[in-house]
Amino acid sequence: MATETRRVILHSRPGVDKPPTESNFALDRQEIPQCKEGEILVKTLCLSVDPYMRFRMNDNMEAALKGYLAPWPLGEPPVGGGVGKVVQSRSHKFQEGDIVESFVWPWQEFAVLSADASNLNSVNKEESPFLCSHPSLLLGIVGITGLTSYIGIKEKAHIKPGADQAVVISGAAGACGMAAGQIAKLEGCGIVIGICGTDEKCRFLTEEMGFDVAINYKTTKNISEQIKMKCPAGVDVYFDNVGGEISNEVICCMNKDGHIPLCGQISLYNEDVPFPAPVPQDIQDMLNDNNITRERFLVLNYTEKVPDGKKQLEAWVREGKLKNRETVVEGLENTARAFVAMMSGGNIGKQVVKVAE
Repeated sequence: MATETRRVILHSRPGVDKPPTESNFALDRQEIPQCKEGEILVKTLCLSVDPYMRFRMNDNMEAALKGYLAPWPLGEPPVGGGVGKVVQSRSHKFQEGDIVESFVWPWQEFAVLSADASNLNSVNKEESPFLCSHPSLLLGIVGITGLTSYIGIKEKAHIKPGADQAVVISGAAGACGMAAGQIAKLEGCGIVIGICGTDEKCRFLTEEMGFDVAINYKTTKNISEQIKMKCPAGVDVYFDNVGGEISNEVICCMNKDGHIPLCGQISLYNEDVPFPAPVPQDIQDMLNDNNITRERFLVLNYTEKVPDGKKQLEAWVREGKLKNRETVVEGLENTARAFVAMMSGGNIGKQVVKVAE
């Protein structure tokens, strides 16, 4: 039994207007605490790094009080999505060998967790052998990421099968974007247009993920013009992952009574602005005049829909209807590198850190 664990800790804060760097994190070691009654000792198998984590690097209690997530404390491991294996249990709820997952998993090799934590769930080996043998899916397409896309499309996009609605996804080659585009198709929309940052990602979207059109925003001078060419009837749904100027251009193409599920604003996460950030007045006037909804949503506000959502996502993946792609970085010591790369668009699909077999 291991007595010591390596940890990645938050060493410094980048500041509200600066991008994160690997130097904001550090690697250290700590003795593993004794596993007490009602606790389990887990071995980390894989970790998730996600854009929302950038908020937690700032000492911004105002954001926390508005209902987002509290800042990570300096000198402690960041927490996020994680999957692991129970190596010791002092609870009747879990047995040694169980695969468990949580969205508040610390960035360390071994951790002692409370068996009563509401965010800690085990994977039923008999019902979901597929997930037990593919644990990283619990962080992405069948986890909180996939659920974010699923709930955003189901609850906020208002897709009506047969209505031939046009859907645009920004950040489309990322974990949420690739899932949202596919789920929109499965829900019965018409054309799906993805916006991303490289030609490789464009090919990935159209050749692997079933998007009808992909636009490289870095090489396209006028995004709204391109959208209007590909979608002359206008855009009905915009699944927004990026915010900023890209979103402004998409909004200019939207139809009356359209919908914007506001999933993320990654282009603005390094800036000291509220979430969601306000849009320019002319864009706000456009939203108001055309009765376009622009709604932020959090999966945590739809807990009653999570069990059925996960079952649906797993079924689609097993049936081959929902395809997946991961960018995998090996080793706990490379977690910070994976996070920084993801924040600058270095991933295709879900960014995962593989810590152990």
